[in-house]
Amino acid sequence: MSCNSCSTGKDGQPRGCKNNGTCGTDSCNKLTVFNWLSNMSLPSNQAPFDCIEVRFKNSRKHFYRNTENLTLSIGDIVATEASPGHDVGIVTLTGELVRVQMRKKKVSLESEEIKKVYRKASQKDIDVWSRARDREEAIKKRSRELAIALGLQMKISDVEFQGDGSKATFYYTAEDRVDFRQLIKDMAKAFSIRIEMRQIGFRQEAARLGGIGSCGRELCCSTWLTDFRSVNTAAARYQQLSLNPQKLAGQCGKLKCCLNFELDAYLEALQQFPKSDVKLYTEKGTAVCQKTDIFKGHIWYAYEGEWMNWHKLTTEQANEIIELNTKKEKVISLEEYAIELIEEDTKTDFENVVGQDSLTRFDKKPTRNRKRRGAQNKKKPRNNNAKAGATAKNNNNQKQKAANAGKKGNNSAKNNPRNKNSNKPKQQNDNARGPKNTGNKNNNRRKKSNKNAKSK
Repeated sequence: MSCNSCSTGKDGQPRGCKNNGTCGTDSCNKLTVFNWLSNMSLPSNQAPFDCIEVRFKNSRKHFYRNTENLTLSIGDIVATEASPGHDVGIVTLTGELVRVQMRKKKVSLESEEIKKVYRKASQKDIDVWSRARDREEAIKKRSRELAIALGLQMKISDVEFQGDGSKATFYYTAEDRVDFRQLIKDMAKAFSIRIEMRQIGFRQEAARLGGIGSCGRELCCSTWLTDFRSVNTAAARYQQLSLNPQKLAGQCGKLKCCLNFELDAYLEALQQFPKSDVKLYTEKGTAVCQKTDIFKGHIWYAYEGEWMNWHKLTTEQANEIIELNTKKEKVISLEEYAIELIEEDTKTDFENVVGQDSLTRFDKKPTRNRKRRGAQNKKKPRNNNAKAGATAKNNNNQKQKAANAGKKGNNSAKNNPRNKNSNKPKQQNDNARGPKNTGNKNNNRRKKSNKNAKSK
């Protein structure tokens, strides 16, 4: 949905025309209609269709009558009739295809509501229009502050200025009726413009603002969906979806429009299935439908009283049993028709060498060699720590024993007054013993010498 010149840059901004949705070819705008009659010429003596389609901000489009016979093409900026003043928009469709669009949207060709085109917009008109659009974001923020100050239960979602800047339309959503007379007075005094309030639904709000849906793509209502059809919870039931409002609701808070897209295909497939409230009568008992699989064409039945045992049948088998029941004939049991649940191994035609098709390929456990290496690396520091702890314990025990022995020796030395040298180290005691022994030997020699002297 974009032309060649509107490719995006690094920051997400348009790199080519840089108009962000208002390019000259009108091929990157929302709800754009492709003019497949552009290359076809009109028959002779036939005047071109005098109505054109003009697009304004977001998805607002109107048909205007080209009374001045201006030569207009897609992408031209024109000044159109408005009340009061004039408005500025972009031409999105011309020629005979406008007639088809008016017929599709049920707009009469002779209707008085179709206004006329004044002229092609001049540079002055474009400057006034661009300045007015630049004010929209600041005015929207200020208007929300005024609404909150008045305590109004409403949400101002968007602001759209008229092309001449004399009037602004405020789009808001509210669940109940809101009295905004004082709000209009305050906004007219603050902005000095004509104020128009227009209430829209929650789906119209999402279409005007846009966004990304749960599917990861842009919202359908803001890109290509032109009408809002009602969506019921029956659509979710036919498609066998869980009735969870958080999953079934879109950004607008209502049921998603995409629930209706595949509903016709499901309804066509369900025509081959028997109704879920139809029971199967057998000689073993009465069976009730428990579950259906639309894609595979299977139905699960269970006997009354044996709700834990389900029997899987195909649609052909179920319809066959129902036909026999209409003829007042009973089948022996469902086991004769039941299909055994066999899980067939799916074989791949290629060899998975690297494991590129597995989402958990990085979560695989390490091999045995890695386990052994890791175990060895883990055991070594544990043994060293154990040995270091054991040696430390032995040293501590030895120190404690030495300290206790020293304490005992001190206590005994204090209690025995004779042991004067008990507090001295062992080496000194050994040295002290040496001279004592030498003294005894000298005394013995002296005694012998005295004895010899007496004998003489």
